[in-house]
Amino acid sequence: MKVLMVDVDGVLIHGRPTDGLPHFTYLERDLGLRVDLLQHEFFQTHWREIIVGRAALEPRLAGVLAKIAPHLSAETLIDYWFENDSRLDRNLLEELAILRQSGITLFLATNQEHRRARYLMEQAGLDAHFDDIIYSAALGHSKPSPDFFRLATERAGVAPGQIAFIDDMAENIEAARQFGWNAAQWTAGATLGGALPVFARPA
Repeated sequence: MKVLMVDVDGVLIHGRPTDGLPHFTYLERDLGLRVDLLQHEFFQTHWREIIVGRAALEPRLAGVLAKIAPHLSAETLIDYWFENDSRLDRNLLEELAILRQSGITLFLATNQEHRRARYLMEQAGLDAHFDDIIYSAALGHSKPSPDFFRLATERAGVAPGQIAFIDDMAENIEAARQFGWNAAQWTAGATLGGALPVFARPA
């Protein structure tokens, strides 16, 4: 393997930094907005276009909040969201650092819109751990679309068989395998060597 692609949410990041709970657990208490209302009016309605770069996050969110939570600005909600969805798996980062030192190229391979992709690399500091981020809004396609894996492979600059991949979603793993990647589903408590034995450290 020459390249390892790593998913973000559910693999590298797990909810709130303080306790690992889902990022919107206390949204209504903290910002006065019901989660189910936000899900219905924003995520179910607009997210599909935002995640593949056909619409921008801020204007779509601002328009929804003007209707369902006029007291709340898009900037305030975005800051709250990103900060509360940034608990890094330090054990995995340590494993990845060892792998990178051995010459493996590391990419984030994730469904993200532009603004959070920048946040992950710059504010969350993942640019220090990964060679680059490959994400859906930049590609115009999201996992598990075959086009995501085709374009990600082009970005990596290696043959599909030289790419390993970890993701928590079974459909993404299956799509990656169909494209020729060496993919393994990530589960709670997993280790890199356990999920992908090719990367296991010698005893």
